[in-house]
Amino acid sequence: MASSKKEKALVIVESPAKSKTIKKILGSNYTIEASLGHVRDLSSKNDLGFDVNNGFKPSFVILPDKRKVVTKLNALAKESDKIYLASDPDREGEAIAWHVKEVLKVPDDKIYRIEFNEITPKAVKYAVEHSRQIDMDKVKAQQTRQILDKLVGYKLSPVLWKQLGNYHLSAGRVQSVALRMICEREEEIDAFVPVEYWSVTVGLEKDKKSFEAELAKFVGSKIEINNEEEALKIKSDLENPNLEYIVSNVSKRETTRKPTAPFITSTLQREASSKLGYGVSKTMQIAQKLYEGIELEEGSVGLITYMRTDSVRVSDDAQAMAKDFILNNYGEKYYPTKPNIYGKNSKNVQDAHEAIRPSYPERTPESIKQYLTNEQYRLYKLIWNKFMSSQMSPAKIANKTVDITAGDYELKTGTSKVIFDGFLKLYKDAEDEEVSKIPDLSEGDKLKLNEVVPKQHFTQPPPRYSEASLVKALEEYGIGRPSTYASIITKIQQRQYVEKQDKALVPTFLGKTVCKQLVTQFSDIMDYAFTAGMEEKLDEIADKKAVWNEVLQNFYNPFIDTVNDVMSNAQKIRIESDVTCPNCGRKMIVRTNRYGQQFLGCSGYPECKTILSLDKTGAVVKNDNEPQLADEKCEKCGGDLYIKIGPYGRYTECAECKDRKSIVKTTGVVCPKCGKGEIIERKSKRGVVFFGCNKYPDCDFVLWNEPTGEKCPNCGSLLVKRTLKSGDVIECSNRACGYKK
Repeated sequence: MASSKKEKALVIVESPAKSKTIKKILGSNYTIEASLGHVRDLSSKNDLGFDVNNGFKPSFVILPDKRKVVTKLNALAKESDKIYLASDPDREGEAIAWHVKEVLKVPDDKIYRIEFNEITPKAVKYAVEHSRQIDMDKVKAQQTRQILDKLVGYKLSPVLWKQLGNYHLSAGRVQSVALRMICEREEEIDAFVPVEYWSVTVGLEKDKKSFEAELAKFVGSKIEINNEEEALKIKSDLENPNLEYIVSNVSKRETTRKPTAPFITSTLQREASSKLGYGVSKTMQIAQKLYEGIELEEGSVGLITYMRTDSVRVSDDAQAMAKDFILNNYGEKYYPTKPNIYGKNSKNVQDAHEAIRPSYPERTPESIKQYLTNEQYRLYKLIWNKFMSSQMSPAKIANKTVDITAGDYELKTGTSKVIFDGFLKLYKDAEDEEVSKIPDLSEGDKLKLNEVVPKQHFTQPPPRYSEASLVKALEEYGIGRPSTYASIITKIQQRQYVEKQDKALVPTFLGKTVCKQLVTQFSDIMDYAFTAGMEEKLDEIADKKAVWNEVLQNFYNPFIDTVNDVMSNAQKIRIESDVTCPNCGRKMIVRTNRYGQQFLGCSGYPECKTILSLDKTGAVVKNDNEPQLADEKCEKCGGDLYIKIGPYGRYTECAECKDRKSIVKTTGVVCPKCGKGEIIERKSKRGVVFFGCNKYPDCDFVLWNEPTGEKCPNCGSLLVKRTLKSGDVIECSNRACGYKK
């Protein structure tokens, strides 16, 4: 009897990085191919890609750069008996799977949807054995988000263009609300008025052991010290030689501290920021690689579960593996009497997603360190420690509080000591360290005074958002979803609405201007509760509790009425600055050049053509308003020339005829091609700086980096200076040579 032919299967994933890991699990009968993300997008033929007059029916087209991918997928699909769509286990992944299904020219009954939360043999094989049909409710929820975002972006951005005269501006349904949060925090900081207050620290001693206590009360009430005069009066009282310092009360209390849940997307992003210094995007990029697979000795292995999740649930298998590891490596006392369960009251507890955890808890960070980059190792260790600690016993903390009386004054001191570390063995925060050391004190002890130290303080404004704290705020407001936080934060920085300063997100002058216009005119779209409400509507669509095009229609009607009303009355806005023109004394106004950069121009233009550069905060670049007198005279009329700086670089302007000329930066290096010209700094039409012969167009010699004037000892070509993040490098302009120093 002839043996039955084994079926050929095609597994289509999003990223080729997963292919090796999955191929190793499924074997030779499975071909693994990547769609490289989305293969289709909304058509641009009818402007928006959907018909607002026909139930928002979308129209999709294959992305130009994915045509070859689609052709290859179809060729492989025709040769396969089954096709498994294995895109990521979220709404976006479900939509990608549906789009791939729509472009495959094979019968629908050959196509199956599979998903796995981790790339392990058990999870992948289980997914193949339990394939399903595409969840169209999830797809409709994703399409609704896509249509909403396009509506807001395409309809609001032209308002900004018309009013601010800047065609580089854009608005977004979620990004603009995130920008508002940053701008409003900056307004709070600007409006903050610091208030003075003082504290008094008292240095004491018992049995030659020194410690400190803080002044807490006066005549039984909490003490507030408002100024230096009050602080010095108290200092004088406390230094009275007749005053006795006596321990009036010692209270001891043992507390139990339970471990917290393993990471979800937002908490991972926040902890990676605070503990490792990684930005949100960087964290997600590293986590993606850990999820998709790392080359270990036995081949490619997926090390963590899917990193886009808002569920803290842990599977029974993972819990059992963690229990075995803890018992075998730390002992029984480190495992709780009952397993730690998280998210029992969460609406997502039945969700297929889990928290972010190691796929193989037995693979400790140290055991695979040699296969990981330093960044991968640090993030994997953070995830591994957090998960394993979440399954461990609580820590026990001994707290001691000591009250000390000194006449009418009362001081407090105390200490905390870990008496059983439990989960803290693996995961510690700064607050888990011992806060202070004090001698063994008993009620009635008399203490020796060493010193009284008053300290001046001022109340502080609220801190600027960091990437981590912005993620926390967005999550608390219910704005966006774990999968969108990284792209939101990246986008507002790419648009130059926000810049990062020492990890803090600071709105630029441009960002403040855009935010003000949007909040003033589109209060609903920029409202926190409204934006969070739209996220809930998307969840309802995915859960079959709302109809997708009804949600869109309810949003669209009032939205488009507001947009049309604003556009019909929109006028170009003249934003006046506080700066006066250094040449004529009139007000300077904010203008935008063709590259989207803002600068100040005189309101008396064209009579006065003075311009001043702005930095990203909207401040005038230093010395722009102090034109320097040039050595030469104007070639046209003989008037005085002044050197100025504008948005396109340095230039001279005649005080009489206003003739302007760019100041060319010369290098003093003779052109090696023609031997007659000199190498000068030039700019392309797009503003890119390069260096070329000043005899152009007769000589077309160019360099992309500034020549040093020296020649390469190897080939004789000019040496150039390149500026890298690590510093300046001198190298040969002939790339084929490769000389560097």
